[in-house]
Amino acid sequence: MKFYATSIPQALPSWATLISNKAGLIEVEINDKDPGFHSIIEELSAEIEPLIVGVKASDLCKRLSIEMVDTSEES
Repeated sequence: MKFYATSIPQALPSWATLISNKAGLIEVEINDKDPGFHSIIEELSAEIEPLIVGVKASDLCKRLSIEMVDTSEES
């Protein structure tokens, strides 16, 4: 899985790899099969909608000190 960020911590977890950093857009790849990643996902899991359990991307990014690109902004 990949995501795009505007800032990341200097030291990423072992399951996250910096792919590129061009023009302020940072591409990070997540090894979603890594047990460390699953551990954090389990800790952050909550009911995000009635009867739906998951993890909010914002909660995961906050935990990892990552500032993701806000795709909801209009140009």
